[in-house]
Amino acid sequence: MGNGPGMTGVEAIGTGRVWRPYTQMATAPPPLRIARGEGASLYDEAGRRYIDAISSWWVTLHGHAQPRIAAAIARQARELEQVIFAACTHRPAEALAERLVALLPAGLTRVFYSDDGSTAVEVALKMALQYWANRGRPERQRLIALEHAYHGDTTAAMAVSAPSYFTAPFSPWLFPVARAHTAYCHRCPVGRRRESCHIECLGRLQELLAAHAAETAAVIVEPLLQGAGGMIVQPAEFLAGVRRLCDEFGVLLIADEVLTGFGRTGTMFACEQAGIAPDIICLSKGLTGGFLPMAATACREEIFAAFLSEDRRRTFFHGHSFTANPLGCAAALASLEVFEQEAVWERIAAIAAAHRRHLQALRSHPRVADVRQAGTVAAIELRDRDGAPDYLAEIGPRLTRFYLERGVLLRPLGNVVYVLPPYAIEPRDLEFVWQTIQDSLEAAA
Repeated sequence: MGNGPGMTGVEAIGTGRVWRPYTQMATAPPPLRIARGEGASLYDEAGRRYIDAISSWWVTLHGHAQPRIAAAIARQARELEQVIFAACTHRPAEALAERLVALLPAGLTRVFYSDDGSTAVEVALKMALQYWANRGRPERQRLIALEHAYHGDTTAAMAVSAPSYFTAPFSPWLFPVARAHTAYCHRCPVGRRRESCHIECLGRLQELLAAHAAETAAVIVEPLLQGAGGMIVQPAEFLAGVRRLCDEFGVLLIADEVLTGFGRTGTMFACEQAGIAPDIICLSKGLTGGFLPMAATACREEIFAAFLSEDRRRTFFHGHSFTANPLGCAAALASLEVFEQEAVWERIAAIAAAHRRHLQALRSHPRVADVRQAGTVAAIELRDRDGAPDYLAEIGPRLTRFYLERGVLLRPLGNVVYVLPPYAIEPRDLEFVWQTIQDSLEAAA
């Protein structure tokens, strides 16, 4: 519908026609009307400042309006903004693929571009299934995923995600997936304690592979950190064990590093901390520094070779209108230049150190059930009458309102409060975020 008589485009903004995600509660507060951003700061139309402590849904890497990335996009827009990637190629896409392959865990040599985290996962799953079909093993259709997993909102990504409020309305559409234990140490699925365990939670995956390896295509994991499931941090030994079992039973390993990639966990990719390389990796969110939607799915040469044939039926028939968009590629290349030319790793280390200090101070708080950290990501699981992490726990919206009143943008995952700031956050702002969280715990008590 167009604007009504006498309505300008500006006047129509406030009519509520935009359907925003996760905001259908009749009592939900009005959205923040953000006018601009700079560094870790967001400013609304009235000029009020908010500290973006969650990187605007985990995407903003180096800060809002980062000058180097903004300039790169502007330059590229004056040269080539978009071209079909099925029949053409261009230098930004080629250069980005070369840069990614040089940074990725060893052996990941081919890069397939798509649009966002969900589509990166869809690409990976289809790639894994067709890989086995092209090799004459079409019976290898089974997928194994972890408890508490979240891989996106498109259909196959929902299927490999754990059953939840996110997926329940669509359950008739979702294909069956085998589910292995995750290393959720605070609520260990096999009743162990971390200080004396030997990663016995891998036993369920071993059982599934022992029984079904012949029909299994791949295991998909969020390495080291399960995000939407409650910011669950896994020991590196767990990820190493998953890789070992996939090798033992001849199954592909897909690493969903949509959240964890590009320094979030303290290394460029989370897989590095376990000393492993997956067969397929999914990237998005921070890929462009958070400026533009873009994704990449990279795989081993052996997987790519299974699609390389004069028989067109072996083609990977998957594509997106904006695949390898030149503006997105330019942004991604500029983001990688920021890593090289600025003190990004020092900033990451400083954020991680501040997290450790504050988490240690909150560990014994009567409202805190568990604290956990992976690099620049810190999480506090609160004691709540609903028990385990629950996205719909009533305390989440209450805390969100408390934080916004203090000028801090935080969105707890139910009773899990997490801090995941842009690397550009000033130390004093990060201290204020943690003080605000401390104050919220006192208010909740």
